[in-house]
Amino acid sequence: MRDTAVLWFKRDLRIADHPALHRAAQAGPVLPLYIIEPALWRQPDASARQYDFVAECLESLRADLASLGLSLVLRVGDAVEVLDSLRRHHGATTLISHEETGNAWTYGRDQRVSAWARAQGVAWHELPQSGVVRRLKTRDRWQTRRDGFVQQAPLGPVQGLRGVDASSDPMPSAADLGLPDPCPRRQPGGRAAALETLGSFLHHRGQNYRRAMSSPLDGAQACSRLSPHLAFGTISVREAAQSGAARAAEVKGGRNGWSGSMRSFQSRLAWRDHFIQKLEDEPALERRCLHPAYEGLRPMPPDAARLAAWAMGETGVPFVDACMRSLRATGWLNFRMRSMVVAVASYHLWLDWRATGPVLARLFTDYEPGIHWSQMQMQSGTTGINTIRIYNPVKQGHDQDPTGAFTRHWLPELRDVPDAHLQEPWLWQGAGQVLGKAYPEPLVDVASAARAARERVWAVRKQDGFGATARQVVRKHGSRKSRRADPPAPDRQMRFEF
Repeated sequence: MRDTAVLWFKRDLRIADHPALHRAAQAGPVLPLYIIEPALWRQPDASARQYDFVAECLESLRADLASLGLSLVLRVGDAVEVLDSLRRHHGATTLISHEETGNAWTYGRDQRVSAWARAQGVAWHELPQSGVVRRLKTRDRWQTRRDGFVQQAPLGPVQGLRGVDASSDPMPSAADLGLPDPCPRRQPGGRAAALETLGSFLHHRGQNYRRAMSSPLDGAQACSRLSPHLAFGTISVREAAQSGAARAAEVKGGRNGWSGSMRSFQSRLAWRDHFIQKLEDEPALERRCLHPAYEGLRPMPPDAARLAAWAMGETGVPFVDACMRSLRATGWLNFRMRSMVVAVASYHLWLDWRATGPVLARLFTDYEPGIHWSQMQMQSGTTGINTIRIYNPVKQGHDQDPTGAFTRHWLPELRDVPDAHLQEPWLWQGAGQVLGKAYPEPLVDVASAARAARERVWAVRKQDGFGATARQVVRKHGSRKSRRADPPAPDRQMRFEF
């Protein structure tokens, strides 16, 4: 009899196009496992909105596995302890999972699991499920390798599986794990929700994707909204890319916006892998500035009052506050606004990205560590290789919310402010009726804060040796100017969500 193969699900909560499931089926009787790790959910980047999304994905996964004759085993505890218990009680000497590019905690956990597996004679096979390449020596020809993976035919259903009977623990609630911040308006999890989201984007919602993605109002409908499903693996990148390619072939040559939208969608899928590859190559990216010259630029610990005001949407800058309040309520924000709230925190409020990053990570239902930490540094100007982009939040409010509908929805206390002054209520002659009472006065003067920040950041770039270090970063991680290392450039600048 062949040994039991434990199939460890992590950020791959599906059975379709699942290389690890196929590998497990070849190894022996399959024990599908998901471990709820309380220590993981106690990390500063975890929240109830993410956990509740995962819980819905697990219910969907449980039903899909049952259709294959398998029972999902749910265990609560430390991964090494859980896996060792299965080894002792079920003869599990083979462990199979997908490669995970997670946060620093999961990286450390995987190192512990690897050491345990070696010590106990357990064969741990980790398979790629995206275009991210483990132990990559050079970014040269990375794009070719990534595209080759994505263009392979998705794996079909697995036949003839044999399961293993094992007990499961009850599913803890978010409250059981001490997770605050429920988000009832977040996107639902599960495979069915992923497929419905993909289909509605490709055939209905995505027609004006390229034009509408910058708008906090229109973007909520026109963006793909696949990011949480890709982050937790209810759909594979390969499935999304190939579905998009098929749709592109259908609309090729049309002048109704679909062709451009499909090109942008494919580009952002490629950039998604690109940014996750950065964290795979440099796990310390989560806690250390990509360019070391920026260490110590901003104070740590940060100004606690400014950090709290920014997090709660009470900076006194209306468009920034509307975006943060929308994010808190829904778990989602369109790409340009994500960039703007980071830039305002980093430049205007002069907060370190390591203080603001966990706040946003908790608020994003679609939190993907590889994208998140790369983008936190990119939008904070600490990479040394990207253009410094200091958003003017007042201008962004006028440009992206010209009618004021978005701002007024999330800031009802500004209902009496005239349209002309909605984004700058401090200029309104009746400002005394609102500011400092129903709505806070601005924490900073937007223009002068931006000037001061620009001078500080550029002063670092003028230091001796800065350029040499930046070139080393480019060689290791690639940049937008390195054609061999990067995918085709998307519209303007890549941000968090596509």
